[in-house]
Amino acid sequence: MKFEDIYLAGVGTYVPSAVTTECAVKEGWYTDDARKASGLESVAVEDSLPAVDMAVLAARTAVERSGHTADDFRGLLHTSTYYQGPAGWSPAHYVLAGTLDRPVSAFHVQHGCLGLLAALESAALRLAAGGERDAAMLLTAADNFNTPLVGRWTSSSMFVLADAGSSAVVSRRGGFARLLAMDFVSQPGMEAMHRGDEPLFPPAEPVWRAMDFEGRLESWRDQWAAGGAIPLADFGELIAATVERTLKAAGTSLDRMARVVHNGFNREPLSVFLLDPLGLDASRGTWDLNRTIGHASVSDFLIGLEHLWRTGQVVPGDQVLVLGFTTGMEAACAVLEITAAPGEGHGALPAADSRGGH
Repeated sequence: MKFEDIYLAGVGTYVPSAVTTECAVKEGWYTDDARKASGLESVAVEDSLPAVDMAVLAARTAVERSGHTADDFRGLLHTSTYYQGPAGWSPAHYVLAGTLDRPVSAFHVQHGCLGLLAALESAALRLAAGGERDAAMLLTAADNFNTPLVGRWTSSSMFVLADAGSSAVVSRRGGFARLLAMDFVSQPGMEAMHRGDEPLFPPAEPVWRAMDFEGRLESWRDQWAAGGAIPLADFGELIAATVERTLKAAGTSLDRMARVVHNGFNREPLSVFLLDPLGLDASRGTWDLNRTIGHASVSDFLIGLEHLWRTGQVVPGDQVLVLGFTTGMEAACAVLEITAAPGEGHGALPAADSRGGH
């Protein structure tokens, strides 16, 4: 899907201090074999700050950098993968109260690790439909996995879960990056990979069982061994196809992408699922940053984009491919064009860094 005159006008992140993977091995949280296979050096861990408060800190930075005032905003979209607070409560409105504090709509978007891209598409469509030149939407994303109900280091062999918050202002006025096109594609037959043999009704309350993606995947493997159907397509081909469509809609090509921002997966899964199908080397992506943070769920994309932009690794005129996938299985990508350097125009106003010491 092609977009016209939709920009990222501000970005902010909160990344807490990191725990080294060597420390995790010494503490008995992680095995040395897993550490070596992952390629990770450290993982961001927040001891006490709730996810929604990390989102608020990141959003205040994004709004300040955007040049927009609270009256410009038409709504807020908050996204996460894990529980944000009491059941039935609205984390989106908590974030709204702590940031814009205006009577606009606030939605909680849940689409796994693609939640931020789903929110971006929704915000872009809403702004395009409204036609107001100064209108803006606030996107926030955050997760805190520092709970006994999550095996941060062991829940999956594909990643180690990191805590973080992030935010972006989507604007019609202008910004530091222009959204050229987006696309989503899914292979619903693979949804069982992350369901395993857990019952669907009554819905499971996570008060007695820790999140364990690896165990669910093992259950799926057992079904294969017993002769069950294997609804496994070449997911790499699906990713390549959605990238091709998006690049075509944007009127560009893969060789014009200065960098790729992607999920913060471990080294091998990152290559196998995302980079290899496109013939890309890790140096084109954000692996050097991801290996020091881990998989920050919904915040991977904005953490990577902010880092590339503010460190000058992408400059005005550069195009950036944002690429990832989530449970379901579903992949998505977006093409951005950098339109301003830090300190230039909308989206680049100086602001205090909201990182938590990483």
